[in-house]
Amino acid sequence: MLNLAQQDFLGEAFCNLSEIVTKFNHSLTLNLRNGSGHALQDTMTVHAEETASSRMAVEMTFHCLNLDNKDTFSKSDPFLRVSRLSESAVAIPICKTEVINNNLNPVWRPITLTSQQYSSRDDPLLLECFDFDASGNHELMGALQTTIAQLENLYKSKAGANFYSRKGQKKLKGQLFLDTFQEKVQHTFLDYISSGFELNFMVAVDFTASNGDPRTPQSLHYIDPSGRLNSYQQAILGVSEVLQFYDKDRRFPAWGFGARMPQGSVSHCFNLNASTNDCEVVGFEGIMSAYSSTLYSVSLSGPTLFGPVINKAAEIASHSAQYGNNRYFVLLIITDGVITDEQETKDSIVRASDLPLSILIVGVGGADFTQMRTLDADLGKRLQSSTGRVATRDIVQFVPMREVQAGGQVTVVQSLLEELPGQFLEYMRTRGIKPQPPQHASAPPAYPPPPQL
Repeated sequence: MLNLAQQDFLGEAFCNLSEIVTKFNHSLTLNLRNGSGHALQDTMTVHAEETASSRMAVEMTFHCLNLDNKDTFSKSDPFLRVSRLSESAVAIPICKTEVINNNLNPVWRPITLTSQQYSSRDDPLLLECFDFDASGNHELMGALQTTIAQLENLYKSKAGANFYSRKGQKKLKGQLFLDTFQEKVQHTFLDYISSGFELNFMVAVDFTASNGDPRTPQSLHYIDPSGRLNSYQQAILGVSEVLQFYDKDRRFPAWGFGARMPQGSVSHCFNLNASTNDCEVVGFEGIMSAYSSTLYSVSLSGPTLFGPVINKAAEIASHSAQYGNNRYFVLLIITDGVITDEQETKDSIVRASDLPLSILIVGVGGADFTQMRTLDADLGKRLQSSTGRVATRDIVQFVPMREVQAGGQVTVVQSLLEELPGQFLEYMRTRGIKPQPPQHASAPPAYPPPPQL
């Protein structure tokens, strides 16, 4: 209600939320600056607190009977998608089941909705059943609007709910049933972070020739003397600025791939830190510096292979898991084009799905990234290896930078990181790994005393 123009401006401070929540007791003291950016003697302490209700979750098991077949020569491949309806009636997807192939009476694995996802027991939800299509153009088999409270009553009654057309005007064939409905308290992402769990950041940069000559302004690797960041620098800076606070030592493995080395051979996984044999660099400044210097010491070549860098990241994650379970790894791959080792990459991802690892892929430039989307299980189907093994969980998030920037609703970093907490929690929960109770003996006060004058 205040008119800020009539108030006295005392100072301002900026920080990432991750800086606050990774501090002990979730408190961070910031130095204030004036409007010109000059430091003041004043400080401000910010304290973050997670509400108790955010730990509530509902686990449900669904099955359907007598769905309408949408395929001509076989049966449909159904999956469920759950969306929250906003006040403007926009459906916001929050969860989906796996795809059941060739089945009109599917029984899906349990799904879990957190209170952050469904908001309250009486807020409207939209349940849709689709026939999976590899192109992403899934055909609607039926929809219904409900709430968590109504789903609980449906479970207790053991009755089925009818499906309708998307606008609810026409009753369709098939019914939805609940086999289980259980409310429970779950550990949250912040519970793990507060008890000492870390996210360890890794990055791999595409140095293939399709990026263009780094010496020309048209190149995706062009280093602008004015300081304007290219797409690779934007992705590195954006993600590492957020994730660095979840990594205690802030030492990040950084690799390149697809370049011809000074010795003459093409490497598909080499250290950006050429000055030492160590793959790690210090801080996001170290990544940016190593990236820039590498551009002048290698020749762009090809082809584009993801397999070697994913295997290297998986090797580090596997080695770490043998000695403890409080570290989770995040590999950022930035690329401008289509991979030529698609099946090898899928095999590597499927193997890595058992490890404490997530893979973020940013597509830069104007290439057709349709093939890249198959690595991301967002279409509803988990990856399958050449031997027929299905990925344990979805660990890949792909974001085309051009499309996200054109949309303007969310940033590339937001799009990249939106699934990361869920992937982290799925790994921890399925393995029964629980956060450790905090050590209070040497705990500093929540709010440090003001400095003496």
